[in-house]
Amino acid sequence: MHPFAFTKASDTREAVNAGRRGGRYIAGGTTLVDLMRETVERPETLVDISGLPLGEVTVTERGGLRIGALVSMSEAAAHPKVRTLYPVVSEALELSASAQLRNMATIGGNIMQRTRCTYFRDVTADCNKREPGSGCAALHGHNRTHAILGTSDDCVATHPSDVAVAFAALDARVHLLGPDGQRQVPFTDFLLRPGNTPQREQALRKGELITTVEIPAHPRPLKSGYLKVRDRQSYEFALTSAAVALHVRGGVIREAKVAAGGVGTVPWKLSAVERHLTGERPSDALWSAAAERAADGARALQHNQFKVELLQRTVERQMRIVGGTK
Repeated sequence: MHPFAFTKASDTREAVNAGRRGGRYIAGGTTLVDLMRETVERPETLVDISGLPLGEVTVTERGGLRIGALVSMSEAAAHPKVRTLYPVVSEALELSASAQLRNMATIGGNIMQRTRCTYFRDVTADCNKREPGSGCAALHGHNRTHAILGTSDDCVATHPSDVAVAFAALDARVHLLGPDGQRQVPFTDFLLRPGNTPQREQALRKGELITTVEIPAHPRPLKSGYLKVRDRQSYEFALTSAAVALHVRGGVIREAKVAAGGVGTVPWKLSAVERHLTGERPSDALWSAAAERAADGARALQHNQFKVELLQRTVERQMRIVGGTK
């Protein structure tokens, strides 16, 4: 681990000022500290933001939710409003990491975590995300766990977060505070596809701090849930996952929200699936036909071609679980 300076921010203004000077924010530290040990990350200054007043879950006037950036994963998963209004969020969190890590890791840190690509974490391997212009070892290496959606010739690494998939499905927004004041970014625009700049992973400006993630109000009743498919049942990242939320009234799907994880360079919003569902009556045939659109645009690699069918099956299964059949 390389030497670094450490400072603790007493308020958000102090944190933003330190971030503007190049400091890296840290709270739970469950990802950043690991990367520092492996010398993948070499920050000169760490800014401890764990004491800032960003640790609450609140219901908005319209019935949505705001989850503070410093709410721990376990606190968010157990919060009665999260569990009642958006079970898909609770389920995604409970299927993430270990109980010990969920107690430490924060919502803001979770969506900021970097890829679990083994080549990214191996400083002897070529990785455009870690060292722009060096190449992507995964393209022609062992790429079984890598992305089939949103990839580029520069990067095929997946985003590892489970709850980010639920946030993408629910059209969440990220609230930011920076040197130029406050702003909001749609969640689907916050995490960036690699393109030819894979080293830039979030739509953050210098010094900006995540304050909350807001889930907008959705029509009621809203049934939702999260399904994660992985090689083992505990402490493992997704091969594929599906976050599904459906508003069914009068026997017709009035609104559908669907996203996938484990298959994209970012949590992948399945807009084609959503369009296929909206206005239709739940049925086995509908789930099957809609799921066929889940892998639209997929570009499989040598070792992960199985993810195309697995994604379709995962999405279909979770739509059946959430929506049932008539």
